[in-house]
This record gives sequence, structure tokens and C-alpha cells, in this order.
Amino acid sequence: MTNHVHMIISRNGKFKLEEIMRDMKRFTSYKIMGAIMDNKTESRREWMLDLFEAQGTKNSNNTKFQFWRQDNHPILSDTNQMMDERLDYLHNNPVKDEIVDDAMRYVYSSARDYGGEKGLLEVNLLT
Repeated sequence: MTNHVHMIISRNGKFKLEEIMRDMKRFTSYKIMGAIMDNKTESRREWMLDLFEAQGTKNSNNTKFQFWRQDNHPILSDTNQMMDERLDYLHNNPVKDEIVDDAMRYVYSSARDYGGEKGLLEVNLLT
């Protein structure tokens, strides 16, 4: 998606889900902000940096930029039916938003992996 991410994550008992989310947001925001800053040819570079900096000044947890929202929307998926519903929702979100006409055509989705092809990202299939 162009402005948000959907994930199904689980933990092995060693880390809490909020710790996993914190670390994922920290790592990805650092990498993405670095890529934006380093890309001098990006036409929206200054606009994006100003936007992320303006949001960062509103949050005392930040040193400068805010890339991710502070909250997330976790949904407990503790049954096979709920997992199937969430997976279907994730796969069909780009179709609903008219980014693609078929879930398997969205390059950043695991729909290809569930459809018998290899997708762009490494995926651990739900069984």
C-alpha cells in the first residue's frame, strides 16, 4: 500500500509483540529516512523531510523525524477462521484500493506465495 502496511506477525515467546513492532518501526524508519535524505534527485525529498520533521517536533519521543504513527491496530487472530479472514483482507486490500485488479499482481503482497508463485519478499506461509 502507498501509505500503510499490513502484517501478520507472531512471536516465539522471547519478545513481546510491542517490542517487535517498536524494533521494526525503528529499523525501517531509519533506513527509509536515510534513503530519502541520500536521494538528491527525489522531487518530493524536501516536502517529505519537512513533513516528517513537523510530525517529529510534535512527539517528545523523537529526536527529529516521525515516520511511523505511534499507534497500530492489532487484531488477535487465534483461530484458523480469523487467520483466513485476515490473510484475505491483506491480500485484497490493494485490489479494493484499485492499485491492482488481481491480488497476485501486487508485488509487495504475499498473495503470489499463497497462489503457488514466488513473491518479491520472503514469506513464512501460514499453515
